[in-house]
Amino acid sequence: MKSIVWFREDLRLLDNAALTFAAAQGDIIPLFIYPESLGGASYWWLHKSLESLQLDLAKSGVELIFRTGDCVQIIEDLVVETNANNVVWNRVYSPSGIADGKRVKSALNAKKVGQRSFSGQLLIEPDAVKNKQGLPFKVFTPFWRHCKQVLAPERPLDVPELTPIIEKPASEKLAEWGLIPSTPDWSQGINDRWQPGELGASERWETFLDESIDEYQQGRDFPSKPVTSYLSPHLVFGEISPRVLWHDLHDRIALGTVDADNANKFLSEIGWREYSRYLLFHFPHITESSFNKKFECFPWQNNDQLLQAWQQGNTGYPIIDAGMRELWQTGYMHNRVRMIVASFLTKHCLIHWSKGMDWFWDTLVDADIANNTASWQWIAGSGADAAPYFRIFNPILQGEKFDKEGGYVKKWVPELALLDSKYLHKPWEASPEILEQAEVELGLNYSYPIVDHKEARLRALAAYSQSKELSKFN
Repeated sequence: MKSIVWFREDLRLLDNAALTFAAAQGDIIPLFIYPESLGGASYWWLHKSLESLQLDLAKSGVELIFRTGDCVQIIEDLVVETNANNVVWNRVYSPSGIADGKRVKSALNAKKVGQRSFSGQLLIEPDAVKNKQGLPFKVFTPFWRHCKQVLAPERPLDVPELTPIIEKPASEKLAEWGLIPSTPDWSQGINDRWQPGELGASERWETFLDESIDEYQQGRDFPSKPVTSYLSPHLVFGEISPRVLWHDLHDRIALGTVDADNANKFLSEIGWREYSRYLLFHFPHITESSFNKKFECFPWQNNDQLLQAWQQGNTGYPIIDAGMRELWQTGYMHNRVRMIVASFLTKHCLIHWSKGMDWFWDTLVDADIANNTASWQWIAGSGADAAPYFRIFNPILQGEKFDKEGGYVKKWVPELALLDSKYLHKPWEASPEILEQAEVELGLNYSYPIVDHKEARLRALAAYSQSKELSKFN
């Protein structure tokens, strides 16, 4: 028996349901098809992750096949080339991922080729969770409360023994896909920060469990404290499964080696990941338009100058600039800071959430269509279970609260490294003498604020009131 294993968002051997099923049937033919729509930082990660998977498979003499083109045609051709009996894969929950799975399934059924898809990326399938009315949940808290009552994920599957086919089919070369930037190569900072691949994911998880999780609940909001897991890109590419996280934490809770409150707080973040995919599964239109239809009348502004200043980390608000520069240099941004910068773009600048979503999609190594969409709409006020629009983060107070000593800002905005912490988050209030001592020249080596916070807040509230009035007539 020969089985094609179509790798998608599951670049791992441990707890891979499709791979384990195929290995039990006989010879395996692993396949990866070039994805057309990732951002630049994600392509960098994908290259490194596929290199890692390639090496792990090669230890069993198995060659990963790379192909470019339409998934249906590629899989049909490979079935003919290898005389494969089955094609198996783990399900993907984006609109395009669902559509591709359905097209492949239909084509294989028509040709009477065995096929099977598996749940491998979530703790619970999106169509298995409904409220008392039999409808999808639209608020996270009751969704996750319900999930925790019914969740009983199976134990993770071991790495299976793999048997390669004797005659290797033709394959493109990963290096020829050009996923690593070269002209110019902007990836050095990302390369220094991350270790993509299943081994990197496992080591990151073990480090978090051993060193950080007991500070997670209290420390996760402070960007200068290294207490977050940094697992998000590993989860995006399926280098570690949520079942591993779930059972490892519950095992340690039972042993008394991990505090239950910290563990459950972390698991609630896994819950948000589940919820994001759940929303996208049931409401696929949210990648293009607001979940809350009232926001279709919102008077968003097209201001390329403000957008560019935000993208480049030159807004004049240190916590915003630190986050945007961390993102550009490392492909990552602390979650608390993501909320602050997103609020600033959508409310202080009145720029549509999709502009920020697109920038994150291109620059984040953990860019994920479900999380990216749900999170941007949440902070903009236009999404399911969204933060109220009138909750407008004050970037000065947010900086003073979550980066009081300035460790985060001084790292990513070195122009302000010598500035007294009293003025660090509002340098324009410092006297000329203090600025001179700190070697800060506003308007020269650091920007003045591109918008005034108080004025921007009033403008945002007025725009919201206007949109509410307009929505009455639509």
